[in-house]
Amino acid sequence: MQRKAYVPGLAALLAVLVAGCSGGDGSDGSATDSKAGEGTQSVAEPGKYRTLLEPCGSVERGTLKDLLPGTAELPDEQQQRIFRGTAAVTYDTDRRVGCNWKADSPDASHTLSLDFERVVSYDTSVSDDDRAQEVFAKKQAGASLPVAEDPRDEKGKASPPAGTPSGPASPSGSPSPGASTGTDGPSATPEGLEPRVLDSLGDAAFLDDVLNPAGAGSTAQRRTVSVVFRTSNVIVTIVYREQPARTTEVPDSKELQEKAQSLARNLVEQFSA
Repeated sequence: MQRKAYVPGLAALLAVLVAGCSGGDGSDGSATDSKAGEGTQSVAEPGKYRTLLEPCGSVERGTLKDLLPGTAELPDEQQQRIFRGTAAVTYDTDRRVGCNWKADSPDASHTLSLDFERVVSYDTSVSDDDRAQEVFAKKQAGASLPVAEDPRDEKGKASPPAGTPSGPASPSGSPSPGASTGTDGPSATPEGLEPRVLDSLGDAAFLDDVLNPAGAGSTAQRRTVSVVFRTSNVIVTIVYREQPARTTEVPDSKELQEKAQSLARNLVEQFSA
């Protein structure tokens, strides 16, 4: 008889305890779950690339021979030195690397520079890709691409002063190709070859083309073609220059652009591999 009296009492006590735990404000427990979620923040995804290509080894020998004409006629030892390139000085090779090549021939002097930058966002709410797009946009704004007219100008407001904006330093440390021209027009390129946005090259890309004097007091013309593209959180800058030996000659814009774009497409494939 004592055992039968004890069991119902224990059941009643358990019922009271359960009611006390689930009671409080009368909610069904969902309020507790939502509060826990309020304290968590979504972290933006990291970029696709955690490392960079080795720049001096990213251009094949055959491509370098095409980009640096005249090297094939040089002695073997001199060819090897030119094709090795010179690594750019950077303070964090995990984030930025570069390489430079230069070759002189009786007809012209050519230089090629590569710059690889891996962008990392330190803001957990901004992805590496989004941060890289911001960096890329600044580079594009600093180039000599045509700028859309401000509609406010039509209302009689003063237009901004004419001229090409100054851009960031190139991988070699010299001013951006878009910084100054010294010629008629922003880049003195043939029609259809003007500085422009490039389609189907990485996630975003543009090409700049500038013709300017080779140096102070020089009558020689030097053409600089730059191709900049972004693939995920990596930004690649190619700067290709030609300066003819004869002051009467002007570097061929079409040829330089085609060679620079061909190299850019090859690098996109290497990063995507």
